[in-house]
Amino acid sequence: MVMPGGCRLHEREYAVEQRLYLTHTDLERLESLLDTLAPSQNTLRLEEELARAVVVESKDIPPDVVTMNSRVRVFDENEGRELVLTLVYPSQADADAGRISVLAPVGSALLGLSVGQSIDWPMPEGRTKTLQILEILYQPEASGDFES
Repeated sequence: MVMPGGCRLHEREYAVEQRLYLTHTDLERLESLLDTLAPSQNTLRLEEELARAVVVESKDIPPDVVTMNSRVRVFDENEGRELVLTLVYPSQADADAGRISVLAPVGSALLGLSVGQSIDWPMPEGRTKTLQILEILYQPEASGDFES
């Protein structure tokens, strides 16, 4: 399945039951953020992700779903190594520390995915990067933090 921005969710791991989930709180905050930004490829990609999401209350989000401020362990299939990434708002981004902005192509692609799913996304020079979600190390909602 090709996702917005050319990202690809692997069909072998995608099922109708495995939808992109988003909390109502995250949706409101991300829409507010988008209202302050000029349109760009990254903002349009995020808008497309938000439009296709199943929106649920924070208390109802499955614990294996990447939400805002989640810390996840992923496997980079291209480099054969594991990474730990935290999905954050743009003002908190720090790539060297593994804090990935939701406006970055990989950030918007990770939002709402579940453990076991893989994504491909286009990189510069025509390359493609593949990441598989191995584990949610921290999800605010699963920890009882419904306001992060």
